This record gives sequence, C-alpha cells and structure tokens, in this order.
Amino acid sequence: MISPLSYVTPTPSSPWGTYLAQIEAVEPHLGELARWIETLRRPKRSLVVDVPIELDDGRLAHFEGYRVQHNLARGPGKGGVRFHPDVNLEEVMALAAWMTVKSAALNLPYGGAKGGIRVDPKTLSMKELERLTRRYTSEIGIVIGPNHDIPAPDVNTNAQVMAWMMDTYSMNVGATTTGVVTGKPVPLGGSRGRVKATGRGVFVVGRETARHLGMEISGARVAIQGFGNVGSAAAEMFAAAGAKVIAVQDHAGTVFAGDGLDVAALAAHVRATGSVADFARAEPLGREEFWALPCEFLVPAALEGQLNPARAAQVRARVVLEGANGPTTPEADAILAERGILVVPDVMANAGGVTVSYFEWVQNFSSFFWTEEEINARLDHIMAGAFQQVWETHERMRLPLRTAAFVLACTRVLQAHADRGLYP
Repeated sequence: MISPLSYVTPTPSSPWGTYLAQIEAVEPHLGELARWIETLRRPKRSLVVDVPIELDDGRLAHFEGYRVQHNLARGPGKGGVRFHPDVNLEEVMALAAWMTVKSAALNLPYGGAKGGIRVDPKTLSMKELERLTRRYTSEIGIVIGPNHDIPAPDVNTNAQVMAWMMDTYSMNVGATTTGVVTGKPVPLGGSRGRVKATGRGVFVVGRETARHLGMEISGARVAIQGFGNVGSAAAEMFAAAGAKVIAVQDHAGTVFAGDGLDVAALAAHVRATGSVADFARAEPLGREEFWALPCEFLVPAALEGQLNPARAAQVRARVVLEGANGPTTPEADAILAERGILVVPDVMANAGGVTVSYFEWVQNFSSFFWTEEEINARLDHIMAGAFQQVWETHERMRLPLRTAAFVLACTRVLQAHADRGLYP
C-alpha cells in the first residue's frame, strides 16, 4: 500500500491503508470528478501536540495528542476525540477521512475531522483526566471552533469530557461557546437522545436492511462485539423490536444464550463489574467462536480492524452491520462478498451519532431545543432516507453497499471542490 504522504507508511489492513483501498475502489465510478480525488487521499491539516500535565503525586507526565481535519469542502470539521493507549496519527487520519465520507453520505453540512490522545484513561484519576482534557483542548484550540471544527465523544470519552472541553475553549475565547463541541451534558446545551444515537442509528439501518431483504426483525438473531454506548444501545433496541441478542463480546469475554440474552440484566452487570464476563445468565464462549455463530446480524461495534480475513472465513451471519469505524479489513470485505454475506458499511450504519450531533449544533445556534421524541423521529427520517439513496445506488450501479455509499459521498465532496475551485 503506497501512501501519497511521506510521514505515513500504511499496511493494507491498517486504518489508513483500509481507507485508501476504499477510495481506490471508488475512483472508476466518479467520472470527471475523479480529477479531484487526490484531495481525498491527503488530509487538509494534521496537528500533533504535546500534552503535559501534573499528576496527583506531583510528577510531570507528557502525552501525545492529535487533531486531524481531513476535508472541509462541505462545511466545518466534525468528529470525535478518543482517549486510548493505541491512538496514533495514522489511525486518527483514517477516522477523520471516514467522517468526511460519513457526513457526506448522510448529506450533513460537515467535513471530516478526528482527534485523540495516546493514553489509558483508566490509569488517571478524575482530576488528572480533567487536567489532561483541558490542556489538550488548549493545545488544539487554534484549529477548533463552532464554525471550524466541532469535536464530540468517541472511545473512552463522554459528556463530562465534552463539558471540560467546552468550558476550556470558552474561557480561552472569553465567552460561553456551547457549539464548540457536541455530546455535552443536557444542562450545558447538549441534545436529548445523543448518548444512544449511534446505537439507535445502527438499529434503524439494520431495520431498513431487513426490510429490503424481506427479513423479519422479530426473532432475528443478533451477535454484537462491543458493549459500550454503541453496542449496548443497539442491543437494547434490537431486543425491544423482538430480536434475540444471542451473544455479546467485549474486551474481557464473550457471553452466549441461544434463546436471547436479557439485555437489561446484562447492562446492569456491566455497570457493576465493567465487563460482560461472568454474567450468570449466559454461557461463556471462546473469543474466536463468537465470529462463527449462526445469526442474521453480526454487529462489530468495538474498534477498527476486528473483522480480519481469518474471521471473515468463519462468519455465518446473513448481514454484517458495522457499528464501529473501519471494523472490516479490505481482504475480509472481499471474502464476505464471495460468500454472499451483505456488509452494511460503517459510514451508514454508525452515522446516528454525527446526525444527532448535527441536531445539537443546530440547537446551540438557535438556542431552541427539541424533545427526545422529536430527536429520535428526525434521526429515523434522515437515516432511513440516506440508506434508501445508498441502496438505490447499490442496485443501479451493481456495487457493494460500501462502494455505493462511497460513490454517493465522494461525489458530493468532490463536486463541492469542483464548484469552489482552487484559491488562489
């Protein structure tokens, strides 16, 4: 895999390598707009910052932070901030690029951005985490803002982290600026429905997929990898619709129940123990056995690169519904296609979070807030409509759903470049 960037050497299965392969698959379908495609292979701006803090014991610690703005042709950057020990520049670049595609696929007025700090937040106290967040926000403050780039929660970040980011930015500019981040607590201008929005979107897209395939959600078997905000909310909504969530896997274990897990009881167990492991009302299952379970929906909702070729060869699902960003490698994608397993791509399936973030951003500008019922109805309407457009492109052009989504999204992004032209 050759990158046009001198500072990144991706492998085919790395996040940036996966993204480049996806762009390569789209290029033959872009017509005259293909002359602009190199812009999609080059992030507009990549910022790497040192984040020094004083620990509770008085020692100084330094962490590496990132903020990448991939493309801003259609609007300000939008994308989460993750705190994870494996965060690196290449990963953040890929996540920012997928946000460009995701926003355009949903026809939201955003470009793509992403950020993160290489840290294990479990090793920090709450005060240390606050200092880390505030210093990071100050360091990236030169590139973020409500009209420039709007961060949001991601892996290991939450509404509290967004509150600290909003407050820090506001102190630095001298005015309360609620629109600088989304995913905030509701009393600080956050939107109702935001916490479960990504998982709700996974369910909506799964429901629409089932409708197009002539499948019934009621009684459908669902296996979910990851039980954070996305996986747990998706499990809750599938179960409420009558589906059987037969297996859940997280970092510490896998649990299985052929007749369906009690999702509410499992969520309570995770809140109490931090993991699905040792859930009394289910059987333990081997980590690799999870991927071979017969089911209608397999939902990878953890980190990128989890569905590799070896696992793809074992999958016995009818549909892979990507709740995480970039969970399926290009090689695994090809294997699943050969085996007739439909893959519903992340840029559609997990776009509920950015959609409700858009709602929050709009509400902050107008200072007028919607009810949770209104939020959920608008989310359903936008995601179902966007999925319909991707499905029609998929059928008309006889392309995989992922390529169809990328064609639709990249056409919108590159048309914006063509219409705007080059300055100067």
